[in-house]
Amino acid sequence: MKRVMIVGGPGSGKSMLATALGEKTGLPVFHMDKIHWCSGWVERPRAEKDRLTHEVHIQDHWIFEGGHSGTYAERVARADTFVWLDVPVGLRLFRVLRRSMKHYGRTRPDLPDGCPERFNLQTVDFLHFIWRTRNSARDKLEAVYRTPPAHLAVYRLTTLAEVRSFLASLDQEALP
Repeated sequence: MKRVMIVGGPGSGKSMLATALGEKTGLPVFHMDKIHWCSGWVERPRAEKDRLTHEVHIQDHWIFEGGHSGTYAERVARADTFVWLDVPVGLRLFRVLRRSMKHYGRTRPDLPDGCPERFNLQTVDFLHFIWRTRNSARDKLEAVYRTPPAHLAVYRLTTLAEVRSFLASLDQEALP
């Protein structure tokens, strides 16, 4: 396990799993939200996100969590491990609301500085986005899971218990 791709919908637990896996393995952790956003919740231009994502992909070791599906093919080609957090949409919506309240007015560790959690019209729009894309986003991830390249170990985790079991099952000798 040298290059781990963690994907799933918003609120599925990608950042938490990446952080826990990084602590366990010593692999560097990269959060897509730090690439997607600049301070002040300003979205980076697509070409810049593509470039920054590529800079992570070409490294020898990484845990990379998050979306930007336009770069999935490159990430899948470089990853040796694919972890899909396939969590029910209701739970994801609840988690997004909970983290917004928990971190309200502060920036979460998986976001760039200057992006404090908020609860406003953009939050409501984000919740609508999660609901609208619940099937289309999931279909892209399921396609990778169902027909992975031969080099890719794949995991589909649907509950917190499965995530804990996954972390507990890692063979220390196989870690970098």
